[in-house]
Amino acid sequence: MVGAVSVSDHACMTTQAPRSEPAQNADERTMLEGWLDYHRQTLAWKCEGLTDAQLRTASVEPSELSLMGLVRHMAEVERGWFRKVLMDDDPAPIYYTEEDRDGEFHLTEADSWQEAYGTWQAEIEVARRNAAGFGLDELSRGRSRFTDEPFNLRWIYTHMIEEYARHNGHADLIRERLDGATGD
Repeated sequence: MVGAVSVSDHACMTTQAPRSEPAQNADERTMLEGWLDYHRQTLAWKCEGLTDAQLRTASVEPSELSLMGLVRHMAEVERGWFRKVLMDDDPAPIYYTEEDRDGEFHLTEADSWQEAYGTWQAEIEVARRNAAGFGLDELSRGRSRFTDEPFNLRWIYTHMIEEYARHNGHADLIRERLDGATGD
């Protein structure tokens, strides 16, 4: 799990325990949750030690992809899958609107790491609580917008692992461009 947040006005960084490798011999649910947490921790790690300005810096023109934007995007993704789909709740979007479907990536000087990180962590906690009430084979209360079919929790976990893994690849490249830091 990601540790406590330590944020100052100048050097916004998370203080986290080392990432935990998922157990190699765990049951399926423990393994899926372990990999999801590992990828959540990886994204936080990729943002560690950077200023708000660095976290808002886009990867390369014309892309608006930034580390803070990725964190805000993943807050929206956690919210969508674990509230809207799993629970059939209808939460309002956090950062995007109908007029600006990519609003989480459209950052201004007013956007802060403290707010983005706090919102993301709050969505992760809701996701954990909501998922705890479902078995892996249980179907979501919400349905696919494409097929009108429900998803089982196993599918949602697998999709979330894929989503984080893909964006962690983006985060690797953005972080290397910002300060040369690399890592797995």
